[in-house]
Amino acid sequence: MYAVVETGGKQYKVAAGQIVRVEKLEGDKGSDVVLDKILMVAGDGKVQLGAPYLNGATIEAKIVEQHRSRKVTHFHYKPKKSIRIKRGHRQPYTALRIDAIKA
Repeated sequence: MYAVVETGGKQYKVAAGQIVRVEKLEGDKGSDVVLDKILMVAGDGKVQLGAPYLNGATIEAKIVEQHRSRKVTHFHYKPKKSIRIKRGHRQPYTALRIDAIKA
């Protein structure tokens, strides 16, 4: 059984037992999270689609990690000028372990 869930403005295909890295969610490591914006649930030969979300469907997950990803470096310059700009960014993320999909 798998589901398509929306969180942080992105959509993820998840299954029970899977670890998913999503945009940062509030909560400490080890706390439980309930995701309720479920777009689709499929399994046992049938598919349930939401319009846009399924009513009563939830995904129970546990926060495994709160961290920041690798640094992305951006370098901008203009030739023959004294303009040199170097910037970096580290996006925070939350790693979730999917415990159960309830449709």
